[in-house]
Amino acid sequence: MSAIPVTIGRRMPLPAASEKPDASAQGAAATAGRMTVGDALVDTHGRVHRDLRISLTDRCSLRCTYCMPEQGNEWLAKTSILTLDEIESIARVAAADGITTFRLTGGEPLLRTDIVDVVRRLAAITGPTGAPVEIAMTTNGIRLPELLPALIEAGLDRLNISIDTLRRDRFHELTRRDRLDDVLEGIAAAAASALRPLKLNAVAMRDVNDDELVELVEFAIAHDAQMRFIEQMPLDAGHTWDRSRMVTQDEILAALAQRWTLTPVPGRGGAPAARWTLDGGPHSVGVIASVTAPFCGDCDRLRLTADGQLRNCLFSTTEYDVLPILRQAQEPVAEPVEASIDAGIDGMLRSCVHGKLPGHAINDPAFLQPARGMNAIGG
Repeated sequence: MSAIPVTIGRRMPLPAASEKPDASAQGAAATAGRMTVGDALVDTHGRVHRDLRISLTDRCSLRCTYCMPEQGNEWLAKTSILTLDEIESIARVAAADGITTFRLTGGEPLLRTDIVDVVRRLAAITGPTGAPVEIAMTTNGIRLPELLPALIEAGLDRLNISIDTLRRDRFHELTRRDRLDDVLEGIAAAAASALRPLKLNAVAMRDVNDDELVELVEFAIAHDAQMRFIEQMPLDAGHTWDRSRMVTQDEILAALAQRWTLTPVPGRGGAPAARWTLDGGPHSVGVIASVTAPFCGDCDRLRLTADGQLRNCLFSTTEYDVLPILRQAQEPVAEPVEASIDAGIDGMLRSCVHGKLPGHAINDPAFLQPARGMNAIGG
């Protein structure tokens, strides 16, 4: 394995030094009139963005076959990873621009040594109305038993935990690690906490775990959690995705309908998962059908990679590089450094939003899979 600076996809250039204090004139601001920090992040299709997924690391304690290879990974260099101060700077501007939820992802976010401090610093941020932001996290759960009390005290609001199978041999084969007991202990710790809603995520895969769908839902119910199945997407680092191996939303629902009466839950909004109640409730199941039932028209999410690249879609091939803006303090600037950095972050956020396409075009014959794997993009 190696740790190297990685440039993936097409990165939008940083404005010239003389333009940095007025970076908000980029992208959408150039076409929609003068905009300042605090204006909502609205794209050219009218979508208002309220959710920022923040990847804290590309490292992971598992090696899931649909995400990353077991060996030969080229990790991001430590020098290119955003510091806690840099993450907070981006988050503070994003909150001023209307972002209300920060979801911490990876890789595995709990591998970050300052994870409790990350949660504490972000949880202290408030939006334009003075309301606090919401802090959510997606994790494999392995370190939750030791870290969850401190994370809750720091301000964590919600948890999603990944669990694709309940069978030890299958888990080992799928993740290339014998850590099922650790994941189950993490889920038990989350279930014993007050964090709700608690969500469990599983990627549905043909001839891998498609015979466990009912079992996984029953497991979630027993832990007062909502099971969410995800259609497998073309986001593996090895680019081995095969549409025929994907279990579709219709197939998932058909399997669950053998056990429960499913009733659609209205009012999905920008949530990625469509939901159905089980036998009238109170329990429900969700399906994230990015391939067969895209929800791009209601998408309100942006993504920040661990190395400071803003992305407006999981499947984008263009990235907006915030890192040079954050590290401009040694360069001469026309304003106080903090104001210049804030303006630059705001400008990149608006450029990223302005460049967002109507949809991801997975079903278009010309679709190109992103060069980054899911672990390097952030879940």
